[in-house]
Amino acid sequence: MSMTDDDAEILATARAGFLDEAQEMLRQFEQGLLVLESDPADAESLNSAFRAAHTIKGTAGMFGCDAVVSFTHEAETLLEALRANQRQLDDAVMSALLESRDQIEALLGEVRSGDSDPAVAASSAALAARLRALLGHPQEAATAPAPSVAAPTVAEAVAEPIWHLSLRFFPDALRNGLDPLSFIRYLGTLGKVRAIRTQTQAIPALEALDAESCYLGFELRFDSEATHAAIEQVFEFAAEDSDVVILPPGAPLAAFEDLATRRCGEDAEARTALFDCWQSMGLTFEVRLEPVVKAVAEAATDDAVPTLVPHIERRAPSAEGEVKRGGDRRSGVGERREGGRDRRAGDETRFVRVRADKLDKLIDLIGELVIAGSGAQMIAHQEGAEVLVEATQRVMDLVQETRDGTLALRMVPIGETFARFQRVVRDVSKQLGKEVDLVVTGGDTELDKSMVDAIADPLMHLVRNSLDHGLETGDDRLAAGKSPTGRLALNAFHEAGSVVIEVSDDGRGLARDRILKKAIERELVAEGQVLSDHEVWQLIFQPGFSTAEQVTDLSGRGVGMDVVKRSIEALRGTIALTSQVGQGTLTQIRLPLTLAMIDGFLTMVGGVNYVLPLAAVAECIDVPSECHSQTERVSGTFDLRGEVLPWLDLARFYGVDPSNTDGLRRRSVVVVRDGPTRVGLIVDRLLGEHQTVIKPLSGIFQHLKALAGSTILGSGEVALLLDVSGLFAAAIRDGQNSNRAGPGRNQGSSATGVSTQGKH
Repeated sequence: MSMTDDDAEILATARAGFLDEAQEMLRQFEQGLLVLESDPADAESLNSAFRAAHTIKGTAGMFGCDAVVSFTHEAETLLEALRANQRQLDDAVMSALLESRDQIEALLGEVRSGDSDPAVAASSAALAARLRALLGHPQEAATAPAPSVAAPTVAEAVAEPIWHLSLRFFPDALRNGLDPLSFIRYLGTLGKVRAIRTQTQAIPALEALDAESCYLGFELRFDSEATHAAIEQVFEFAAEDSDVVILPPGAPLAAFEDLATRRCGEDAEARTALFDCWQSMGLTFEVRLEPVVKAVAEAATDDAVPTLVPHIERRAPSAEGEVKRGGDRRSGVGERREGGRDRRAGDETRFVRVRADKLDKLIDLIGELVIAGSGAQMIAHQEGAEVLVEATQRVMDLVQETRDGTLALRMVPIGETFARFQRVVRDVSKQLGKEVDLVVTGGDTELDKSMVDAIADPLMHLVRNSLDHGLETGDDRLAAGKSPTGRLALNAFHEAGSVVIEVSDDGRGLARDRILKKAIERELVAEGQVLSDHEVWQLIFQPGFSTAEQVTDLSGRGVGMDVVKRSIEALRGTIALTSQVGQGTLTQIRLPLTLAMIDGFLTMVGGVNYVLPLAAVAECIDVPSECHSQTERVSGTFDLRGEVLPWLDLARFYGVDPSNTDGLRRRSVVVVRDGPTRVGLIVDRLLGEHQTVIKPLSGIFQHLKALAGSTILGSGEVALLLDVSGLFAAAIRDGQNSNRAGPGRNQGSSATGVSTQGKH
């Protein structure tokens, strides 16, 4: 039967889900190994890595990804040897397992792209051979305990470790995306199926048959030296949709009696058919004759001659012979589920995977709803009907709750990104011959998913720079009176409606003189020009700038820091450096919480609407007298309750005339903060809070200073979203350029005071 378009789409969606889940499992695999390296006695981390590898292998087998299954099996085997104490963990084993993680990712990349690279296959073969060499000759798998002398036994047709598997799939198995044959095929990775019989007794008459229901069962004879747990884990993904019984080699007759009772109940004919099936698969039963003789004696008075069939005495299922879903995995017989599917309770039932584009579409619709709601609210106020105003206010409250809930769906902890750097720090520090401790704090700080993905590469470059340039070797640190082990820290926290991410080290710090010398050589700075530390550190972000004496495969080519800055600025963020010679360097990245919608504060300047992030607004006051006396200046300072703060006139900054110079309306100062800095922004009108849906600006507006985007008001007018950090930086640059240009309109401007006088 050919595959329909719907079937192909379902398969493609399932495969995409498998690849996404595999990435999560790879992170779990790597995390478990890294924790295990620092604490070899942590059995849970070893089990976590093993479960991740097994999950990848099992799911890959269901999708026919043989290359992934084959290679992952080698890594899983080595992990199993570690769990069984058949192999000790050392640097060679750890390095090989971590490389295996990268190789599995490469193989999954081939699955995603649909292309096969001979180099990847060769790498898999070489690494698999290395894993087997590290494994050596593991001890033979432990066999099941020998049955007691009095217990009847089943004679095997061949003297080999033959397991017996009895599989029954529940009716919902197919509906839930399971393919019974895929599990049987996957068994081939652990051994060889010697015999198989399909059980079709449950198939109903044609008129009662449901094409989407599963009615099949299987009896298998399986030749393998795998452990009971390894065989059972093959069916882990079908735990909710099947009843699996695993009898070990040499299982007593009582186990088969219990299995027959489990499968057939009191139906003697069905029991006989089942034993005949087992005998056809190579099993020979030593039948007890006492029940048969008794049956003949009881029937002697009857006219009919009884049919002499082996009667298997019924026994209650033994607790030692059962396996219960989600319970003891050391068993031989599985627990029956009544009523079909018995879903497991737990966290996994409370998570739903949603495509990112669907979530983006939902957020866009919520944004349009916010704009439409603002328009309805404005009309209600214009009409002056109290009932209508109250109703629209209630709607807007619900819209705001919906907006917040929708945005929360995209918020993820940044700790997942931080966790990736444990592997980077381990590998790079070993490559450089340095001892480094990675300290991660604030991992539960949440950030928009799109920003978390975008910030990963800039953080990677900063971490590698700290490892290569910032931290010294152990000998150099000892000579400087430091601990031989360097410290690299990643930290994140919320501050004033932004997320702050810090990368710090306790290394040698930035060499101010070397940076200035290189800048003068490249004519970025004039000879003799006096620069503040902040200005010197900003030179590092110039394209192609590098002070490295040697180019390595890690850094030194002058490529990266300018890209880091551009990437962060593209997210409406800022990056700043602080450093002390011999003490270390701190890189601080400040990002908005989201790129979609924010709570804003609406103002007007020169007839243009401007929105400030509400979280950055500290207070609003009248324009102080110091500002009135300096009417021609763009900026200056004023006294706010004993604190000297810089001010910036937005109208003159943007080159427009204030809209209320006729004196009919007082101008105001909005005090905003950016980290520890506070500045007063003079505006013409205060219009109050506004739910702001951020719309990107077209490329033709990129020359405009300190704008993070735009939004649409309820009236249909466009308002511009101010970038507070960018506004400060632009004001500083304008003040410096004005001072260099000599007397002019901005002469005496203290815009540079934005960064020097606003600390509190």
